[in-house]
Amino acid sequence: MKILLLGKGGQVGWELQRSLSLLGEVVALDFDSPPPWTADFSQPDSLVETVRGVAPNVIVNAAAHTAVDKAESEPELARAINAGAPNVLAREAKRLDAWLVHYSTDYVFDGSGTAPWREDDPTGPLSVYGHTKLEGEELIRESGCRHFIFRTSWVYAARGGNFAKTMLRLAKERDRLAVIDDQVGAPTGADLLADMTALALVQARRRSDLSGTYHAVAAGETSWHGYARHVIEFARKAGQPIKVAADAVERVPTSAFPTPARRPHNSRLRTEKLQSTFGVTLPRWETGVERMLTEVLGSGGIE
Repeated sequence: MKILLLGKGGQVGWELQRSLSLLGEVVALDFDSPPPWTADFSQPDSLVETVRGVAPNVIVNAAAHTAVDKAESEPELARAINAGAPNVLAREAKRLDAWLVHYSTDYVFDGSGTAPWREDDPTGPLSVYGHTKLEGEELIRESGCRHFIFRTSWVYAARGGNFAKTMLRLAKERDRLAVIDDQVGAPTGADLLADMTALALVQARRRSDLSGTYHAVAAGETSWHGYARHVIEFARKAGQPIKVAADAVERVPTSAFPTPARRPHNSRLRTEKLQSTFGVTLPRWETGVERMLTEVLGSGGIE
Protein backbone atom coordinates (compact mmCIF):
# COMPACT_ATOMS: atom_id res chain seq x y z
CA MET A 1 0.00 0.00 0.00
CA LYS A 2 1.26 3.46 -0.91
CA ILE A 3 -0.03 6.32 1.24
CA LEU A 4 0.16 10.04 0.50
CA LEU A 5 0.00 11.97 3.79
CA LEU A 6 -0.62 15.71 3.56
CA GLY A 7 -0.17 18.02 6.54
CA LYS A 8 2.59 15.95 8.13
CA GLY A 9 3.72 18.75 10.45
CA GLY A 10 0.44 19.23 12.31
CA GLN A 11 -0.57 17.48 15.51
CA VAL A 12 -2.56 14.75 13.76
CA GLY A 13 -0.17 14.58 10.82
CA TRP A 14 2.78 13.97 13.14
CA GLU A 15 1.03 11.03 14.80
CA LEU A 16 -0.12 9.68 11.43
CA GLN A 17 3.47 9.35 10.29
CA ARG A 18 3.86 6.80 13.08
CA SER A 19 0.58 4.90 12.73
CA LEU A 20 0.50 4.72 8.92
CA SER A 21 4.08 3.45 8.68
CA LEU A 22 2.79 -0.01 9.64
CA LEU A 23 0.56 -0.17 6.57
CA GLY A 24 2.99 0.51 3.75
CA GLU A 25 5.10 3.20 2.11
CA VAL A 26 4.22 6.68 3.37
CA VAL A 27 4.99 9.79 1.32
CA ALA A 28 4.56 12.57 3.92
CA LEU A 29 4.38 16.18 2.74
CA ASP A 30 3.68 19.64 4.11
CA PHE A 31 3.25 23.11 2.64
CA ASP A 32 7.01 23.70 2.83
CA SER A 33 8.14 20.30 1.52
CA PRO A 34 11.01 20.51 -1.01
CA PRO A 35 10.60 19.49 -4.69
CA PRO A 36 9.53 17.49 -6.53
CA TRP A 37 6.14 17.48 -4.77
CA THR A 38 4.19 20.43 -3.44
CA ALA A 39 1.47 20.42 -0.78
CA ASP A 40 0.42 24.08 -0.83
CA PHE A 41 -3.26 23.94 0.12
CA SER A 42 -3.67 27.65 -0.54
CA GLN A 43 -3.24 26.71 -4.23
CA PRO A 44 -5.52 23.65 -4.49
CA ASP A 45 -4.95 23.01 -8.19
CA SER A 46 -1.24 22.53 -7.52
CA LEU A 47 -2.11 19.33 -5.67
CA VAL A 48 -3.13 17.56 -8.88
CA GLU A 49 0.45 17.08 -10.07
CA THR A 50 1.51 15.85 -6.63
CA VAL A 51 -1.22 13.22 -6.39
CA ARG A 52 -0.65 12.00 -9.92
CA GLY A 53 3.10 11.85 -9.41
CA VAL A 54 2.87 9.85 -6.19
CA ALA A 55 -0.04 7.69 -7.45
CA PRO A 56 -1.09 6.50 -3.97
CA ASN A 57 -3.60 3.85 -2.95
CA VAL A 58 -4.64 6.08 -0.04
CA ILE A 59 -4.63 9.86 0.41
CA VAL A 60 -4.73 11.08 4.02
CA ASN A 61 -5.49 14.78 4.41
CA ALA A 62 -4.40 16.07 7.81
CA ALA A 63 -4.02 19.67 6.61
CA ALA A 64 -6.55 22.39 7.42
CA HIS A 65 -7.01 26.07 8.17
CA THR A 66 -7.74 25.70 11.90
CA ALA A 67 -7.24 29.30 13.09
CA VAL A 68 -10.94 29.73 13.83
CA ASP A 69 -10.91 33.46 14.58
CA LYS A 70 -8.44 34.34 11.82
CA ALA A 71 -10.67 32.57 9.29
CA GLU A 72 -13.30 35.27 9.85
CA SER A 73 -10.98 37.86 8.29
CA GLU A 74 -9.58 35.62 5.53
CA PRO A 75 -12.54 33.54 4.33
CA GLU A 76 -11.18 32.93 0.83
CA LEU A 77 -7.96 31.42 2.15
CA ALA A 78 -9.92 29.28 4.63
CA ARG A 79 -12.19 28.13 1.82
CA ALA A 80 -9.26 27.27 -0.45
CA ILE A 81 -7.62 25.14 2.25
CA ASN A 82 -10.70 23.59 3.87
CA ALA A 83 -12.89 23.10 0.80
CA GLY A 84 -10.96 23.68 -2.42
CA ALA A 85 -8.07 21.37 -1.59
CA PRO A 86 -10.27 18.48 -0.34
CA ASN A 87 -12.31 18.84 -3.55
CA VAL A 88 -9.17 18.37 -5.66
CA LEU A 89 -8.01 15.43 -3.54
CA ALA A 90 -11.43 13.78 -3.77
CA ARG A 91 -11.55 14.08 -7.55
CA GLU A 92 -8.06 12.66 -7.85
CA ALA A 93 -8.89 9.84 -5.42
CA LYS A 94 -11.89 8.96 -7.57
CA ARG A 95 -9.73 8.96 -10.71
CA LEU A 96 -7.16 6.68 -9.05
CA ASP A 97 -9.76 4.52 -7.28
CA ALA A 98 -7.92 5.42 -4.06
CA TRP A 99 -9.28 5.95 -0.56
CA LEU A 100 -9.37 9.47 0.85
CA VAL A 101 -9.18 10.10 4.61
CA HIS A 102 -10.25 13.56 5.74
CA TYR A 103 -10.71 15.14 9.20
CA SER A 104 -13.61 17.43 10.00
CA THR A 105 -15.07 19.03 13.09
CA ASP A 106 -17.98 19.49 15.47
CA TYR A 107 -18.07 23.10 14.19
CA VAL A 108 -20.24 21.90 11.28
CA PHE A 109 -23.12 21.89 13.83
CA ASP A 110 -24.75 24.90 15.47
CA GLY A 111 -23.97 23.78 19.03
CA SER A 112 -27.56 23.84 20.23
CA GLY A 113 -29.09 21.48 22.79
CA THR A 114 -27.24 19.00 24.97
CA ALA A 115 -27.59 15.70 23.08
CA PRO A 116 -24.51 14.33 21.30
CA TRP A 117 -24.66 14.99 17.56
CA ARG A 118 -25.22 12.05 15.21
CA GLU A 119 -23.55 11.83 11.81
CA ASP A 120 -26.85 12.41 10.01
CA ASP A 121 -28.10 15.31 12.15
CA PRO A 122 -28.79 18.61 10.36
CA THR A 123 -25.72 20.84 10.16
CA GLY A 124 -25.62 24.57 10.85
CA PRO A 125 -22.13 26.04 11.22
CA LEU A 126 -21.73 29.32 13.09
CA SER A 127 -18.38 30.46 11.68
CA VAL A 128 -16.34 30.72 8.49
CA TYR A 129 -14.24 27.83 9.74
CA GLY A 130 -17.34 25.67 10.26
CA HIS A 131 -18.83 26.63 6.90
CA THR A 132 -15.64 25.84 4.98
CA LYS A 133 -15.13 22.52 6.76
CA LEU A 134 -18.71 21.54 5.94
CA GLU A 135 -18.23 22.51 2.30
CA GLY A 136 -15.13 20.32 2.19
CA GLU A 137 -17.15 17.38 3.50
CA GLU A 138 -19.90 17.91 0.94
CA LEU A 139 -17.48 18.12 -1.98
CA ILE A 140 -15.82 14.85 -0.94
CA ARG A 141 -19.19 13.08 -0.82
CA GLU A 142 -20.23 14.53 -4.17
CA SER A 143 -17.04 13.25 -5.82
CA GLY A 144 -18.08 9.64 -5.38
CA CYS A 145 -14.65 8.59 -4.11
CA ARG A 146 -14.24 6.03 -1.34
CA HIS A 147 -13.63 8.03 1.79
CA PHE A 148 -13.49 8.26 5.54
CA ILE A 149 -14.53 11.62 6.98
CA PHE A 150 -13.73 11.65 10.69
CA ARG A 151 -15.38 14.47 12.61
CA THR A 152 -13.63 15.21 15.87
CA SER A 153 -13.33 17.87 18.57
CA TRP A 154 -10.90 19.59 20.94
CA VAL A 155 -7.80 17.92 19.47
CA TYR A 156 -4.56 18.01 21.46
CA ALA A 157 -1.10 16.42 21.34
CA ALA A 158 2.05 16.44 23.42
CA ARG A 159 3.81 18.08 20.48
CA GLY A 160 3.12 21.76 19.90
CA GLY A 161 0.84 24.10 21.81
CA ASN A 162 -2.49 23.10 23.31
CA PHE A 163 -5.09 24.19 25.87
CA ALA A 164 -3.66 22.00 28.64
CA LYS A 165 -0.18 23.49 28.29
CA THR A 166 -1.63 27.00 28.34
CA MET A 167 -3.60 26.27 31.51
CA LEU A 168 -0.54 24.82 33.25
CA ARG A 169 1.58 27.82 32.34
CA LEU A 170 -1.07 30.22 33.64
CA ALA A 171 -1.63 28.12 36.78
CA LYS A 172 2.05 28.52 37.63
CA GLU A 173 1.92 32.29 37.12
CA ARG A 174 -1.45 33.44 38.51
CA ASP A 175 -3.44 33.31 41.73
CA ARG A 176 -6.79 33.06 39.92
CA LEU A 177 -8.02 31.79 36.55
CA ALA A 178 -11.31 32.25 34.68
CA VAL A 179 -12.26 29.44 32.30
CA ILE A 180 -15.34 28.97 30.08
CA ASP A 181 -17.87 26.52 31.49
CA ASP A 182 -20.75 26.61 28.97
CA GLN A 183 -19.00 24.86 26.07
CA VAL A 184 -18.99 21.06 26.40
CA GLY A 185 -17.08 18.48 24.37
CA ALA A 186 -14.48 15.72 24.56
CA PRO A 187 -10.74 16.45 24.47
CA THR A 188 -9.39 14.03 21.87
CA GLY A 189 -5.78 13.01 21.37
CA ALA A 190 -4.11 13.22 17.98
CA ASP A 191 -2.61 9.80 18.73
CA LEU A 192 -6.09 8.31 19.15
CA LEU A 193 -7.20 9.75 15.79
CA ALA A 194 -4.06 8.44 14.08
CA ASP A 195 -4.49 4.94 15.48
CA MET A 196 -8.19 4.93 14.57
CA THR A 197 -7.28 5.95 11.02
CA ALA A 198 -4.82 3.09 10.62
CA LEU A 199 -7.33 0.59 11.99
CA ALA A 200 -10.04 1.84 9.61
CA LEU A 201 -7.71 1.59 6.62
CA VAL A 202 -6.81 -2.00 7.49
CA GLN A 203 -10.50 -2.90 7.43
CA ALA A 204 -11.06 -0.86 4.26
CA ARG A 205 -8.73 -3.20 2.40
CA ARG A 206 -11.43 -5.84 2.65
CA ARG A 207 -14.61 -3.74 2.72
CA SER A 208 -15.20 -0.76 0.44
CA ASP A 209 -18.72 -0.44 1.87
CA LEU A 210 -17.25 1.18 5.00
CA SER A 211 -16.92 4.48 3.13
CA GLY A 212 -18.69 7.32 4.95
CA THR A 213 -18.70 9.88 7.75
CA TYR A 214 -17.89 8.93 11.34
CA HIS A 215 -17.67 10.80 14.62
CA ALA A 216 -14.34 10.09 16.31
CA VAL A 217 -13.81 11.54 19.78
CA ALA A 218 -12.74 10.22 23.15
CA ALA A 219 -15.46 8.95 25.49
CA GLY A 220 -17.06 11.16 28.11
CA GLU A 221 -17.52 14.90 28.16
CA THR A 222 -16.40 18.00 30.00
CA SER A 223 -16.37 21.78 29.78
CA TRP A 224 -13.25 23.85 29.22
CA HIS A 225 -13.44 24.62 32.93
CA GLY A 226 -13.62 20.92 33.83
CA TYR A 227 -10.75 20.22 31.45
CA ALA A 228 -8.63 22.95 33.04
CA ARG A 229 -9.37 21.75 36.58
CA HIS A 230 -8.43 18.18 35.69
CA VAL A 231 -5.16 19.27 34.10
CA ILE A 232 -4.18 21.55 36.98
CA GLU A 233 -4.96 19.01 39.70
CA PHE A 234 -3.09 16.26 37.85
CA ALA A 235 -0.05 18.51 37.62
CA ARG A 236 -0.36 19.52 41.29
CA LYS A 237 -0.39 15.85 42.37
CA ALA A 238 2.62 15.25 40.11
CA GLY A 239 4.58 17.78 42.16
CA GLN A 240 4.43 20.71 39.75
CA PRO A 241 4.73 24.21 41.31
CA ILE A 242 1.10 25.25 40.84
CA LYS A 243 0.31 28.73 42.15
CA VAL A 244 -3.47 28.88 41.63
CA ALA A 245 -5.59 27.32 44.39
CA ALA A 246 -8.11 24.60 43.55
CA ASP A 247 -11.01 26.91 44.43
CA ALA A 248 -9.57 29.83 42.45
CA VAL A 249 -10.43 28.50 38.99
CA GLU A 250 -13.57 30.47 38.21
CA ARG A 251 -16.41 29.31 35.94
CA VAL A 252 -17.37 31.94 33.35
CA PRO A 253 -19.68 32.00 30.30
CA THR A 254 -18.48 32.22 26.70
CA SER A 255 -19.55 35.86 26.67
CA ALA A 256 -16.74 36.65 29.12
CA PHE A 257 -14.22 36.17 26.31
CA PRO A 258 -15.64 37.72 23.09
CA THR A 259 -14.07 36.34 19.89
CA PRO A 260 -14.51 37.10 16.17
CA ALA A 261 -15.88 33.58 15.53
CA ARG A 262 -18.83 32.09 17.38
CA ARG A 263 -18.12 28.81 19.17
CA PRO A 264 -20.66 25.99 19.52
CA HIS A 265 -21.81 25.40 23.10
CA ASN A 266 -22.58 21.73 22.46
CA SER A 267 -19.61 19.95 20.88
CA ARG A 268 -20.68 16.48 21.98
CA LEU A 269 -20.40 13.88 19.20
CA ARG A 270 -22.09 10.48 19.30
CA THR A 271 -19.65 7.70 18.39
CA GLU A 272 -21.79 4.54 18.31
CA LYS A 273 -21.47 4.28 14.52
CA LEU A 274 -17.66 4.30 14.67
CA GLN A 275 -17.50 1.83 17.53
CA SER A 276 -19.97 -0.66 16.08
CA THR A 277 -18.59 -0.48 12.53
CA PHE A 278 -14.94 -0.98 13.45
CA GLY A 279 -15.36 -2.97 16.66
CA VAL A 280 -13.52 -0.50 18.88
CA THR A 281 -13.95 0.90 22.37
CA LEU A 282 -12.98 4.54 22.72
CA PRO A 283 -11.09 5.45 25.91
CA ARG A 284 -12.31 8.22 28.20
CA TRP A 285 -10.89 11.68 27.57
CA GLU A 286 -9.16 11.73 30.96
CA THR A 287 -7.01 8.73 30.03
CA GLY A 288 -5.53 10.37 26.96
CA VAL A 289 -5.07 13.76 28.61
CA GLU A 290 -3.22 12.22 31.56
CA ARG A 291 -0.97 10.25 29.24
CA MET A 292 -0.17 13.43 27.32
CA LEU A 293 0.49 15.35 30.54
CA THR A 294 2.82 12.62 31.82
CA GLU A 295 4.85 12.91 28.64
CA VAL A 296 4.87 16.71 28.65
CA LEU A 297 5.72 17.08 32.34
CA GLY A 298 8.42 14.47 32.09
CA SER A 299 10.12 16.34 29.26
CA GLY A 300 9.69 19.79 30.78
CA GLY A 301 7.67 20.79 27.72
CA ILE A 302 5.30 23.37 29.19
CA GLU A 303 5.48 26.48 27.02
